Amino acid sequence: MVTLKDIAAICNVSVATVSNVINGKGKTSDRTAKMIMRVVEEKGYRPNAMARGLRMRRTNMIAVIAEDLAQFSTPPIVSGIMRCCEENGYSVILHNLRLYDRWSDTWYNQEKEYHSILDPVLQDVQYAGVDGVIYLAGHARNIRVEPEIPPIPCVMAYAYPTSEYVPYVVIDEENSAREMTEYIISKGHRKIGFIGGRYDNVHTKSRLEGYQRALFEAGIPCDPNLIYYGNWDRESGYEGAKKFMEMGVTACFAISDRMAGGVYDYLIEKGLKVGVDMSVAGFDDQIIASYLNPSLTTMEIPLHEIGRRSAALLVDKITEKDGEKADEEHKKGAVIKMPCSFIERNSVSEI
Repeated sequence: MVTLKDIAAICNVSVATVSNVINGKGKTSDRTAKMIMRVVEEKGYRPNAMARGLRMRRTNMIAVIAEDLAQFSTPPIVSGIMRCCEENGYSVILHNLRLYDRWSDTWYNQEKEYHSILDPVLQDVQYAGVDGVIYLAGHARNIRVEPEIPPIPCVMAYAYPTSEYVPYVVIDEENSAREMTEYIISKGHRKIGFIGGRYDNVHTKSRLEGYQRALFEAGIPCDPNLIYYGNWDRESGYEGAKKFMEMGVTACFAISDRMAGGVYDYLIEKGLKVGVDMSVAGFDDQIIASYLNPSLTTMEIPLHEIGRRSAALLVDKITEKDGEKADEEHKKGAVIKMPCSFIERNSVSEI
């Protein structure tokens, strides 16, 4: 993309002179002005509407870049973002990268493919002159944000940026998993199996830490044989349940409702009863949780609130950039961890 600096170098003038000519300011000779405008036209230079808007006035527009709207967590987060934006007089431009739709979960380390989709969107965001950007991940993970994110106020939702200058809003995974494990322990269970997603996944690591912390505080040794790593699907829950049943586990904490559904599949197939032969707890409170029989005890993720708080963070960053005093909680680099809500149903019984 051609910049003011490029035009200035070609014309052998200062960047300020080029800017003055394009914006009709200052005093520049007709000859120089015509030369500059000719080069601008030849090179296809497009003024950075974003930068100009920030200098002149706010556009009251926010861009949301979602990795994939089909992810179960994304729509309610977007809804929360839009509600907060509407309350504060901002319009929302939504970009759907469709990363999971394009490549399932194989794109995480494919930089070339990722940037072939992301970079044009970032360019469009800059040309649109938005006041700020919310990057919405499909699931929580560490994301490198420099130099990908445009040089305007930015907040990440449901993800962990590598830059300390980008605020973010995520789940309080560890404490939420600890609360669920404590509940299972309160029912008398001591041999509790843990079914996680991929071992290197941020959700898995944080929820495992909460599980281990609850066991430690209850004086229960953490047996590594009672930790099973799956792939967030029902098959993983099925295989985990099969392993744990053979080990005499009395309760199973599956850290997604889908995997908990796989535990149900195994128990039902073997003629066993959930909550009797093995208690089961989940995480996410997806729609499947209330339809399972017995209904699944789980943790509800505050997705709508994650969206609302992300937008509130961004609005305050925009305000701060305009020279107004921002709320202390929303200062640069703020981190907000949202607690999940415990949903008690009928799948965990006392022993």
